[in-house]
Amino acid sequence: MLEGLRRLEYRGYDSAGVAVLADGSIQFRKKAGKVAALDEEIAKAPLPASTLGIGHTRWATHGAPTDANAHPHVVDNGNLAVVHNGIIENFAELKKELAEKGYNFVSETDTEVAATLLADVLATETPGDLTKAMQLTSQRLEGAFTLLAIQSQFPDRIVAARLNSPLVIGLGEGENFLSSDVSGFIDYTKDAVEMGNAQIVTITPDSYEITDFFGNPAEGKEFKVEWDAASAEKGGFASFMDKEIHDQPQAVGDTLLGRFDDKGKLTLDEVNIDEATLRSIDKIIVIACGTAAYAGHVARYAIEHWCRIPTEVELAHEFRYRDPIVTDRTLVVALSQSGETMDTLMAVRHAREQGAKVIAICNTRGSSIPREADANLYTHAGPEIAVASTKAFLAQITASYLLGLYLAQLRGNMFADEIQAVVNELKAMPEKIQQVIDGEEQVKALGTEMKDSKSVLFLGRHVGFPVALEGALKLKEIAYLHAEGFAAGELKHGPIALIEEGQPVFVIVPSPRGRDSLHAKVVSNIQEIRARGAITIVIAEEGDTAVEQFANHVIRIPQAPTLLQPLLATVPLQIFACAVATAKGYDVDQPRNLAKSVTVE
Repeated sequence: MLEGLRRLEYRGYDSAGVAVLADGSIQFRKKAGKVAALDEEIAKAPLPASTLGIGHTRWATHGAPTDANAHPHVVDNGNLAVVHNGIIENFAELKKELAEKGYNFVSETDTEVAATLLADVLATETPGDLTKAMQLTSQRLEGAFTLLAIQSQFPDRIVAARLNSPLVIGLGEGENFLSSDVSGFIDYTKDAVEMGNAQIVTITPDSYEITDFFGNPAEGKEFKVEWDAASAEKGGFASFMDKEIHDQPQAVGDTLLGRFDDKGKLTLDEVNIDEATLRSIDKIIVIACGTAAYAGHVARYAIEHWCRIPTEVELAHEFRYRDPIVTDRTLVVALSQSGETMDTLMAVRHAREQGAKVIAICNTRGSSIPREADANLYTHAGPEIAVASTKAFLAQITASYLLGLYLAQLRGNMFADEIQAVVNELKAMPEKIQQVIDGEEQVKALGTEMKDSKSVLFLGRHVGFPVALEGALKLKEIAYLHAEGFAAGELKHGPIALIEEGQPVFVIVPSPRGRDSLHAKVVSNIQEIRARGAITIVIAEEGDTAVEQFANHVIRIPQAPTLLQPLLATVPLQIFACAVATAKGYDVDQPRNLAKSVTVE
């Protein structure tokens, strides 16, 4: 369990705990802090040998990260232990009701309320039937939750429920597992089962049984995990983030695999929406949060250019609250690395309720968003452990390009040779990304040199603008450094007031071989800020000599078509952020206050 928790620590790490059942009684240890703190606690007070247990790493929602608020919550005089991922939205009214029955609470969490309700149901309505008690309890809970429970009189089973929160079953020989992610049990089995939403599962060492919340039998979908435990390890790199930056050539290459027939025509088998429906689309809305939203902004430039379909990019958490105009001729593209981003999931549901078709671009098979979408386009980046996204971002952009080209092919917006030319450029990108990574020492040195900067600014135009936004976000996330990304054309409309002597400014320069006017305008921006004392760090393609006289530092990237440049220009910004955070002594994989997958609204 402890090893599984370490693997899952990217999901939450402000406290951790385990409970085991041995000799008819539940014993538990829990501690604020990371799993290492729990290790120390168990070393001081060892737990008995056991073949049944549950554990949790918490990311605080209700209640501060303290020992008392850590999971598991053990109730019913020590006979019932529960762990929980998510938020119980009606916990306050349930807590009041249970308090009136005489129950006392020792934590501030909604989890203890759910555990106490389960104990009450088990005692008063379903004695001797933990599964039935979980069904009845789940019917009364509102929000998003995965609950796991063990009870002292059932030494051979764990009962779990999921609603809008991740849970997957692992199938072993004489042993079975439950986890929010397959990495929790990958050391023991690659055989897994997807659960549907609003379902209960009971596992024993030799079986699993799934029902809905009302006790009706249900089935899961068995699948084979495609990666091994070594993929979840650092592989000799100083951090997971460093490793995942170096994984990017393969992540982009793998995302391109299997997308073409023997004649080179795009065949996206997972996009199983009727072709006539896709031809009738008159608007595309990309929904996402955080880094994925910036991938969506890159996608917008490409899709509009190739398909001539008006495309909007919406932050998922704003989308359904502003009464968006969505019809049955709207295509919604949902981007999420984990497939469990709650805001995006809720936006997907809202879009489908309005009649739109939804395509999910996701890195995690069997997760909630692709299950609820009309069609999927999986990226193949492999597990991304560091909280700050790197390879998933590039894979999302790549998948978005494929979707744009597929729609252009389907709708006749581009000739076959035009599509093939872009595809050939895409297939060359992994090698070019590797070239950028090979030059990382220059960027790492800059990161170390600038670790004490108070602020860093990023400028870009066209597809360089979302790259600038992503570069700033990476610094915020892992180096806790003020950073802002701006559209370079906005410079004279306000942001230039921030420029002073010694201010570091990254500038993503478009190719001089593309839109010449844009290149000239960005070079002019570099002149303007350099004249005001800025330290200019310019990302420009090989052969672009126009930038040299105005740049303090030039970071070279290989030549590429304008629309594909983000796959290259983003990489130095990732390396820079990682270098700054490392030089400042921060944990780049698990930045403060953040969790990998935001599974609550």
